[in-house]
Amino acid sequence: MSAPIRDAATMIVLRDRDTAPKVLMGQRGKEAAFMPGKFVFPGGAVDPNDADVMGTPIAKLCEDRLKDRSEIAPAAIVAAGIRELWEETGQILGHPQLWENPPQGWRGFAQTGHVPNLSAATFFFRAITPTGAPRRFDARFLLADATDLITDADDFSGAEDELSHLQWVPLKGARDFDLPFITQVVLAELIDHIAWGGHPRSVPFFQNDDERHMVHRLGGKSPL
Repeated sequence: MSAPIRDAATMIVLRDRDTAPKVLMGQRGKEAAFMPGKFVFPGGAVDPNDADVMGTPIAKLCEDRLKDRSEIAPAAIVAAGIRELWEETGQILGHPQLWENPPQGWRGFAQTGHVPNLSAATFFFRAITPTGAPRRFDARFLLADATDLITDADDFSGAEDELSHLQWVPLKGARDFDLPFITQVVLAELIDHIAWGGHPRSVPFFQNDDERHMVHRLGGKSPL
């Protein structure tokens, strides 16, 4: 019997885009049930409370694309990506604002004196974990720029212990790391995106469900 598919968000943070592009990654534990020992972007499952956060509005194009072939609220997806980034790396994608009565799971974030900056994330990639994996996710990959972090990009002292060896991985050397196949595909798409220079022209969707193994392009072409 195939594992149930959970909605998830993954945050790709890009640094030094115009000079020597790097992405923030860490290594999953060797004993982890899902992708053990692999280098991955920060991310995880969407929690119910992620739909109840304060924050800046999502960009319209990003919101429209997140709605395509999806029933979950776009704001919940982006909020989950920001929460996972903070939990796993200690980095905050937000802006200063008092946040009273935050939902469970967000109280620590709120105590930093910030609310999530939902407008700083761009929907970039989507993939469903293939059948046969011990855990399956419908993962939305979100792209953000390191200049939008309000924390020191080299300080990971606030990170939890889910990812080790947190570091900024140069795109040119990323293939030297032990990466999941889908991460390799995302990185190739990112290299193409950097060369393109504008908004993502569309969002690839690798639909690995029980009957369909197709690649869609969500949202069509974006304006230059």
